[in-house]
Amino acid sequence: MLSTPPAPVSWQGIWPALLTPLHADLSVHLDEFARHSKRLLDAGCMGLTPFGTTGEGPSFSVAERIAAIDGLIARGVPAERLLVSTSCAALPDVVTLTRHAVEVGAHATLLLPPFFLKGVPDQGVIDFYAHVIDTVDDPRLKLVLYHIPQVAGVGLSHAVIRDLLDRYPQAIIGIKDSGCQREPSLALARAFMTKAPQAQRPGIQVWVGNEPDLQVMAAQGTRGAVSGVANIAPQLVQRLVAAPQSPRSAQDLADMQRLLSILTAHSLIPAFKVAMAQLTGEAAWQRVRPPLVACDADAVRQLQAQFDTLAPGGRAAGTVFLHND
Repeated sequence: MLSTPPAPVSWQGIWPALLTPLHADLSVHLDEFARHSKRLLDAGCMGLTPFGTTGEGPSFSVAERIAAIDGLIARGVPAERLLVSTSCAALPDVVTLTRHAVEVGAHATLLLPPFFLKGVPDQGVIDFYAHVIDTVDDPRLKLVLYHIPQVAGVGLSHAVIRDLLDRYPQAIIGIKDSGCQREPSLALARAFMTKAPQAQRPGIQVWVGNEPDLQVMAAQGTRGAVSGVANIAPQLVQRLVAAPQSPRSAQDLADMQRLLSILTAHSLIPAFKVAMAQLTGEAAWQRVRPPLVACDADAVRQLQAQFDTLAPGGRAAGTVFLHND
């Protein structure tokens, strides 16, 4: 008897930008990676985003990233719940990772513009994305354009986005804007989330990486987020998107701002990893790959004490932290 195919996953909801747990030799701790992924799905997340910025993606080789995606699927994480970041400096590596994501049945891929060479013209960025899409050459490919110029050093102009959407209306399903500037994010939403009368394409989702802007973006029609904070507070992030006018919305925003003020007082990714280590009791979360530097003992103690003020012991999920059960 043929098995029933899984129902299509909707491109909405919360997709945590997964942190990556590491063994002492800095290889990926696949068992803990899968456990965390399942906890987040059980907490109501629509899907997961491995190997993005928060997951230190470019610090891992193509082989490691393929093995980790295969490892998650083998451990019971549904492939269709994965938005796989396939960003690399080398163009053939991007093609390899993107093709692999399509072949294993991932929901979509998240892709930075070419980020090593700086000062490239818009045409070079367009040519990069076109090469990936044309070379993968698979109608199953779904792509989310990733704008984070303060990290990549290369951004996505409206002209680039418009050109790519006109060329590949079926392949490109969204934009993740992690520029962390509200007005440009709103401008992207206004430009691309509704169908332009002259364009033969539907509107697409524009999601932001800056969680305090989620309520404002929800008013523009945003229905989801790829969020680093969702690793530790998925339900809080979900409420900011799904219930921006609820009676508790002001408190939710204040909770988010307080949590971010704690995290951003340190190097962000190492601080996130301290939170995960505190929640799980698993040392694998506290390790980072160079060039990142793990929080020192004083910073760890400070962070743990501050997290305890949000949820006693760092484990009482309530309004802020992820349940650890």
